[in-house]
Amino acid sequence: MSSHQPWYHGNITRSMAEDLLSKEAKDGSFLLRDSESIQGAYALCVLYQNCVYTYRILPNEEKKLSVQASEGVPIRFFSVLSDLVEAYRKENMGLVTHLQYTVQQQEEAEEESEPNTLPPQLPPRNIPGSEARGSPGDSAREAEPSRLSVMDTYIHRLQHIDMSHISEANQMAIQEYFCSEVGLDAEQVQNGNPTLPNLKKLLMNICKSLNSEISRTLPTLEALLKVVEQPLSPGASRIRGQVKDQVSADASQPVHFRLEQLTKMICLIEEKTKNTVFESVGYEGGHRKSLIPPVTFEVKSESLGISTKMFLKVDVESGKVYFKKSKDGPEDKYFVHNKILQLVKSQKMHTKLVVLVETEKEKTKRQEFVFNDTKKREGFCQLLQQMKNKHSGKPEPDMISVFVGTWNMGNANPPSNITSWFQSKGLGKTHDDTASQIPHDIYVVGTQEDPLGEKEWIDTVKATLRDITNISFKQVATQTLWNIRIVVLAKPEHENRISHIFCDSVKTGIANALGNKGAVAVSFMFNGTSFGFVNSHLTSGSEKKIRRNQNYVSILRFLNLGDKKLNPFDITCRFTHLFWLGDLNYRLDLPTQEAENIVMKIKQQNYQELLSRDQLNMERAEENVFLNYEEEEITFPPTYRFERDTREKYVYTKAKATGTKYNLPSWCDRVLRKSYPLVHVACHSYGCTNDIMTSDHSPVFATFDVGVTSQFVSKNDPTKVSEGAVKFMNCVAVLMTKSKTKFYIEYHSSCLEKFVKGPDGENQENTEGFIKVRFGSLVELTPIIADPEYLLDQHILISIKSTDSDESYGETCVALRAAESNYTEFSEVLMHHGERTGTLTGGIQLRTSEGKQTEKLYDFIKVGDDSGTSKGKPGDHMTKCSQSEKGWNFSPRAGISAGHGVKDVAPGNISPKKTRYDHSVQSPTGKASSPVLRSEDGQPAEMFDNPLYGSTSRGGKDQDTPRKDQLSPPEFFPFPKSSDPDPDRPPPVPTPRNRSFTCTSDTKPQNLLPTPGGSGGSSGTSLQPTAYSKKPVVPSRSEGGMLMAGKPPLPLKFRPGPSQEPQLKPRDYRDSSELPCKIKLPARPSQPLPKDVPHETTQSPKTSRPLK
Repeated sequence: MSSHQPWYHGNITRSMAEDLLSKEAKDGSFLLRDSESIQGAYALCVLYQNCVYTYRILPNEEKKLSVQASEGVPIRFFSVLSDLVEAYRKENMGLVTHLQYTVQQQEEAEEESEPNTLPPQLPPRNIPGSEARGSPGDSAREAEPSRLSVMDTYIHRLQHIDMSHISEANQMAIQEYFCSEVGLDAEQVQNGNPTLPNLKKLLMNICKSLNSEISRTLPTLEALLKVVEQPLSPGASRIRGQVKDQVSADASQPVHFRLEQLTKMICLIEEKTKNTVFESVGYEGGHRKSLIPPVTFEVKSESLGISTKMFLKVDVESGKVYFKKSKDGPEDKYFVHNKILQLVKSQKMHTKLVVLVETEKEKTKRQEFVFNDTKKREGFCQLLQQMKNKHSGKPEPDMISVFVGTWNMGNANPPSNITSWFQSKGLGKTHDDTASQIPHDIYVVGTQEDPLGEKEWIDTVKATLRDITNISFKQVATQTLWNIRIVVLAKPEHENRISHIFCDSVKTGIANALGNKGAVAVSFMFNGTSFGFVNSHLTSGSEKKIRRNQNYVSILRFLNLGDKKLNPFDITCRFTHLFWLGDLNYRLDLPTQEAENIVMKIKQQNYQELLSRDQLNMERAEENVFLNYEEEEITFPPTYRFERDTREKYVYTKAKATGTKYNLPSWCDRVLRKSYPLVHVACHSYGCTNDIMTSDHSPVFATFDVGVTSQFVSKNDPTKVSEGAVKFMNCVAVLMTKSKTKFYIEYHSSCLEKFVKGPDGENQENTEGFIKVRFGSLVELTPIIADPEYLLDQHILISIKSTDSDESYGETCVALRAAESNYTEFSEVLMHHGERTGTLTGGIQLRTSEGKQTEKLYDFIKVGDDSGTSKGKPGDHMTKCSQSEKGWNFSPRAGISAGHGVKDVAPGNISPKKTRYDHSVQSPTGKASSPVLRSEDGQPAEMFDNPLYGSTSRGGKDQDTPRKDQLSPPEFFPFPKSSDPDPDRPPPVPTPRNRSFTCTSDTKPQNLLPTPGGSGGSSGTSLQPTAYSKKPVVPSRSEGGMLMAGKPPLPLKFRPGPSQEPQLKPRDYRDSSELPCKIKLPARPSQPLPKDVPHETTQSPKTSRPLK
């Protein structure tokens, strides 16, 4: 069929098709590829006069194919693509030129097979399907030796098995089957009946007494279940009834099925009894709460320059923090959880923490503590965060903790104890022992080369978590592809919060047909927030980084997860939070003779020099893979390739038939993430274990605090029209393409009832392989809910599409929180299939209804500016850089510096070009309301049903209540009143489309894209940063703390000199040997400040804009 034709290139991308035709450089050259916009359709690409013309080939209801050619040309239908291509080789068929030269498919290099890459071996087929097809007699003669060989094999095995303990009747039945009846089953299989009827008969005879015993035991179990179970809801009763019927209805059902159902009933009895007994004695058994023991921290408190030893005891269960002068002293002074207002971490001194508490007189008290090391401070903060979450009284959480782990098991069974992996203990950024008892809300475990069965591995993980947390975690989903597996577990209390679960896998092994390499993935909704998790095992070999990049793109394109209606967007845009983990197999790009030198640098913990040659870091820096993903800084040694049963020796040579193969120590096992802009994500650990040694890989762990949202219910009248509006204006796209077709913008969001199609843009420039498109029309979107509590957590997904094929040329995401205060200009990177395809700049303005936001739990912990003046209540803790900035740029960073992973400046998913505080995110919810799009002439634009929501009917008139304009619109921007489109308007009918054509170029430009925030991204002088005032480094306690704010000055005779200016090089705490971190971080004034964030000044932080 078409897959064997040289001109058919399958699912290659649009940009790749343009490159192939440009290289051909002959008029009439052509190729066919799959359409990116319509499943089952094709795209015919033709080169003529250095331009590429694209024509869609669409199937009709009868599966006949036709080309969308020029107007006035009769439409012809074809049954197969080969007939269509032959017909259009003739002239005057409606194309720009007839088809002449076939562009051949590019041959991919054969990938050599590796040991242990085959799936679990299956019993050999008795009659091979590839037997020569001859006469029936020949077939029978060929089947006979095969049948005899199977019989001989089983008879030989029977002779070596002791069956003296088996009844004589069963012995005879087994011998009779393998001596004669197995051959009859082989004949049945050859004739198309794979049920093995004689084997079933044997099993039924052997298990006859077992079936009778099940029938006798079942009534007893049912009676016991009625006694121990609680009153059930109708739904639960129905489920129990189904289990009962399945077990007892038909005794002729397979024995394994009846045993499985019987096992479920026994487990149900145990669970019901355990719950009842635990509840009667007041023990919750970890099913809804974890019992975290009290933890005491030794700290030093500073007051008036005097350091005093203190002890802080955190009791999570009671919700109290005790302030004690001695470890065994009285516990009469404490603060309850709701009196602890804020934790502020010092940026310069990584062991210092400021605690803001509310005293009895409702005054705010600020206390400073210095912990023994950074881990202790982090453990204290995590315990207090857990205490806040536990006693907040909120019906739904706005932050959860996620554990992500990956381990290449090396086809070896795991050791008996793997608790260190799930407790984030080992090397790198790890958890302190004080926080090891805190359970995570969700555990995502990815394995590669996993030799265990699915159930056996899940039971192992559950048992380990039960030992650590005393919680019986619930299985959310699991997906397995050969020996690649992902398991997702969650706390039982979250069982009803998780929905829309999808699983999928993609093969990227040899010829993309074998599952020894590939990916497994799971996605789901947690209340209103979407999550995606991908576990991949990419191609191995130091020299195959290009193939690994191709694996990534294939997984990205073909994983079928999340909302199926978001066709223009791949998985990088479909989820609020996407985590990518696994054995990515990227190696150190160093010559093999450097092996000993590499090992020496690892022993010296000189990781940064090696990471500068890490292939994944280098490929990311060049934007070849994982564009706009983030990875916590790596501070642990390479996780591959160890000698098994030890972590002291790397084995970097491997003998193969083709010679010695080198596997240099490398960071193969990684965890990366990509989240929507301005959502809360904080990484608390990223490291590897050093005590799990059964594999040549070490397990890797990463833990995150992630902001989530619940389904929002507006308090406003749902029958009235939404008061909110989202306005986009002055949008300009710079696309990396040579095409001159027309483009339009599609707007997708869960806060819109329908996705909105904007008017066509105006092509302004087409030079050097780029096209500049201006979308001058004002686009107004009407959200379904206008409450700021809901709307500021929403995001708008944008897709730039062509008018000729409706294929996307780039997608991006814009956070509505960016326009919280006023009209804001944005500059975003456009991506398509993991590649950078351009930029989009423009302005966004937001209008919400009356209302205020509630404080989020993740705002409890902040990173301070070390100015010593950040006093105040939680509403006043914003740092200077949180002031509203006109023309603020929240586009992700283009690349990473070699040798370093992408690291957050503060706990949150906000890059240094953004503000320092974090926000959450909202996803689909609420009652629908029609969005309105207006063009310049005031007429409604085309409207389509939102795939996320069906059409909804509503009554009522516009609200008369006054609307609150969150943002003051600029003078040049009219604010028309929203109006509903005609609900009965039929969908648009396809019309003849403008053909796209591509101009080729012999030279490839070096500077492909303008920098974000360039043209269209400025807004006058308000974007210019203010003068930066360098602050002195706070001296240590040994110097009397004379420069610290709030301390009385020393007498003149004790001052170092007539000048009150600080010393040029005061002693900095970071230079002290007490710090566990061996890598000194630069002082803050020396860090480069992003141009979009105003520099610090001496202005008081009280002038900062409070959080609403």
